[in-house]
Amino acid sequence: MLKTFFFCYGCISDNFVPLSKSIKMLFGKMKNLGDTLRELRESKQQPLRIVAAYLDIDQAILSRIERGQRKVSREQVIKLAEYFNVNADNLLVAWLSDKLVYEIADEQLGIEALKVAEEKVKYNKKIAK
Repeated sequence: MLKTFFFCYGCISDNFVPLSKSIKMLFGKMKNLGDTLRELRESKQQPLRIVAAYLDIDQAILSRIERGQRKVSREQVIKLAEYFNVNADNLLVAWLSDKLVYEIADEQLGIEALKVAEEKVKYNKKIAK
């Protein structure tokens, strides 16, 4: 058995943690749309109030969106892509993936359901042609 798949994170003695868990501990959570929006805003050196005004929302709401505590609408995602001059499709994919994760996060069969859904989407596209 290869022991290279294990990493000792802050351990004393033989307390080994699987590599995937150690990576999560070291690097934190995966980036969501809110994280991406905050990075875009900060890279452009734009205060919350300016971007919030562009969206016609309160800056507290934008702050909650960036922290993942409030959902953003499809229209707002498109407006933000225009504002930051980035590809709207990339932001929309991040938005949709966040929505999917939110819906299936507590579902034991969530990953299996996503696989089935993917097959259904492929099938529906095929018969629509």
